[in-house]
Amino acid sequence: MKAAKKQPAAPNIEPMYLSREHAAAFVSLSESAWTALVSRGEAPAPRQLTAGRVGWLVEELIAWGKARPISTIAPPEGSGYGRAGKQA
Repeated sequence: MKAAKKQPAAPNIEPMYLSREHAAAFVSLSESAWTALVSRGEAPAPRQLTAGRVGWLVEELIAWGKARPISTIAPPEGSGYGRAGKQA
């Protein structure tokens, strides 16, 4: 019996583009909140990948997230902050 050829390990590559669902999750927003921000021009626009597919460039999402202002409001009650084991 011939031994099976060992397949090379798949490279661990970070994605370049994210779908709407994943872009929203990446920036910790709901899809509807994300879509509203994009529609108003307050968040990065998607890139055209093919005739019927768009995606958000990860580096633009990172830059947008880093440019967001620092919050002056406290985390909502029940969000986990202040409980045992969580940092405030």
